[in-house]
Amino acid sequence: MKQSLPSTNRSLPIALLRARERIMGPIRYLLTDADLTEQQWRVLRVVQEGGPIDPTQIADQACLLLPSLTRILQKLEEKGLIDRVRDEADRRRQVVTLTSAGLTVIEENIDASLELIERTREKMGPERYETLLDLLNDLHELDI
Repeated sequence: MKQSLPSTNRSLPIALLRARERIMGPIRYLLTDADLTEQQWRVLRVVQEGGPIDPTQIADQACLLLPSLTRILQKLEEKGLIDRVRDEADRRRQVVTLTSAGLTVIEENIDASLELIERTREKMGPERYETLLDLLNDLHELDI
């Protein structure tokens, strides 16, 4: 007997993509005004949250491949939003930090970003919103 795939309405990969696009639409609009891509924003947020941080950690936390991250870091440095310096203890390693301009970009967009989060949280309900985040984090930790 031939097996069939679940309908696209019950496909986890498609459901995740649909949800991502629903969430990212307004964020992309916000970032266009800030002259940032969503990948650049993720990098800025990771660096802000992690403090001085190395590119491997940024790539992991921002869900980016290292070759892509290298280009993104170059662009952010050209825009004056980050600094990259050699680690004093290990000269092979770079350390990335936010500049004051990078912090300003985050501060200028944080209210709109928080508003989008709160709108989603309200529409879903706080409990379902938190459950969704927990489930997605659990899914990320699975060894599939």
